[in-house]
Amino acid sequence: MASEDTSFETAAAGAQQTVAQFEDERKTLIGKVQHWLHQTPSAVPLIVLLVSVMLFGLLAGNFFRTSTLTLILQQIAIVGILGCAQSIVILTAGIDLSVGAMAVFTSVIMGTLTFRYGIPAPLSILVGLVAGTAMGAANGYLVARMKLPPFIVTLGTWQIILAANYLYSANETIRSQDIEENAASLQLWGASFKIGTTTVTLGVLLLVLIVLIMSYILKHTAWGRHVYAVGDDPEAAELSGVAVKSTLVQVYALAGFFCAIAGWVMIGRFGSVSPSASTGQIGNIQSITAVVIGGISLFGGRGSIMGMFFGALIVGVFELGLRMLGTNPQWTYLLIGALIIGAVAIDQWIRKVSS
Repeated sequence: MASEDTSFETAAAGAQQTVAQFEDERKTLIGKVQHWLHQTPSAVPLIVLLVSVMLFGLLAGNFFRTSTLTLILQQIAIVGILGCAQSIVILTAGIDLSVGAMAVFTSVIMGTLTFRYGIPAPLSILVGLVAGTAMGAANGYLVARMKLPPFIVTLGTWQIILAANYLYSANETIRSQDIEENAASLQLWGASFKIGTTTVTLGVLLLVLIVLIMSYILKHTAWGRHVYAVGDDPEAAELSGVAVKSTLVQVYALAGFFCAIAGWVMIGRFGSVSPSASTGQIGNIQSITAVVIGGISLFGGRGSIMGMFFGALIVGVFELGLRMLGTNPQWTYLLIGALIIGAVAIDQWIRKVSS
């Protein structure tokens, strides 16, 4: 028996001491870049934005004028606020096709309450904000409590809200002059002031403020972490104590509130109240474009509001830059479409880090 023990110990002593190891792909340059991009979702849109600005700066000599940034920011103010609404919904792995319709309908509610029924403008604005929140909450209830697909729910409510918008307004437009004379607070966000040689509207400042506040909330509060958790894995989130259904309703309600704010900003941006504003038809597509180009994953659970803001700026840079170059407007749609596909492809590649 002793000889057997000795032979076993001898064999063990000569055995290879190393254990099975797997190569860490993050040690390669590509792996490190992939891992960094996974940790910093807004990096890709920021890089694309900087490259776009430099490119148009070289091609269009007057692109770096101080007024250029102002024009871009004013151009994206409404889309950016709608993008904030769309961002928090998509972070939960949902989608909201009714954001543009809610924005237009709430602007119509604010205008008609004041001019048709004589309600003071501040109270009309409050009612419009509450109405937008209620419409968003209804979407959230159907998604969270009724277990209906977000795409189908918001596709249906988009049509319902648009129809209600035309029926309620009787397709009547409230003129800019009338609003300016009798309800100036409706045009509040269209007011502008100078910062040096640059003219900035209050609507632009509101967009920046919302982006900064929501960026902080999503990164540094429990509610923000719950939003990401619901989008990443709702079942695991529920097992860990997250109230998934309540969180979804809150997200859609907040999205509706942002849409109402966007409707208020629309009045200031365009001066008038029009039920046939193009935002009602294409606002959803514009907001989704900003979100996707901004690096927020359509599968939920990854991305940032700041990235969406960069995505909206990219669209604004391309639209204004190509216009300054005098190119065919269709090139804008072509390039933005390519950016959307590229953004989704990059997102799929980055997501492999966590798989």
